[in-house]
Amino acid sequence: MAEVVVFHHVHGLTRGVMAFAQTLRDAGHAVHAPDLFEGRAFATLDEGLDYVRSVGFAEIIARGVAAAENVPATAVYAGFSLGVLPAQYLVQTRQGARGAVLMHACAPVQEFGDRWPPEVPVQIHAMNADRSFVDEGDLDAARDVLSQADDGELFLYPGSEHLFADPSLPGYDEAAAEALQSRVLDFLRCAG
Repeated sequence: MAEVVVFHHVHGLTRGVMAFAQTLRDAGHAVHAPDLFEGRAFATLDEGLDYVRSVGFAEIIARGVAAAENVPATAVYAGFSLGVLPAQYLVQTRQGARGAVLMHACAPVQEFGDRWPPEVPVQIHAMNADRSFVDEGDLDAARDVLSQADDGELFLYPGSEHLFADPSLPGYDEAAAEALQSRVLDFLRCAG
C-alpha cells in the first residue's frame, strides 16, 4: 500500500479527479486529494487559469505544500496538469518521496532546484499531439527529468487532448485513460 497525494488540474477538484483518487483507494492505497481552489471549480480552462493567475502559481504550490504537511514524507505525489507543480515541487524539495506521477504536464527541473532526486521513480503521461505538452516545453522538461531519474517512464498516448484522463471533462479518452490508470496502479504497487 502506498500513501498518495493527488493534486487536481485547473478545472478544480472535479468528479473525474475524485473518481481517479477513489480508484487508487479501492486498490488499497491511502489517497489524499486536497482542494487547492478552496471549493471553486471552473467549467473552462480559461476560467480556471484566470483564477490561478489571480491568486498566483506560487500560492497554488504553497497550498499543495500545506495540504501535504500531515502526509508522510514517503508519499507518492501525483498531479494532473496544474497539479504537477505542487507534486513536482514536493518531490524535489521534500526528502523521502517514494515516487511521482506527472499527468499532462512536466515542469523544468530548475523551477524547483538544480536536479531531480535520482532515487525517486517517476511516470509521466501525456498525449503525443497535445500542443500544450509537446510544443510548450513540457516534453523537453519530461525528458530532462527522465535523464536524471534512476527509474522513469514517459507514456505518450495517441491523440491531442490535454486532460484526457478526467471523465468529467469533454476531452476524456476512455482507452488512454484506462491505460494510464492501469500503469499508475502498477507503479503504486512497486512504490508501496
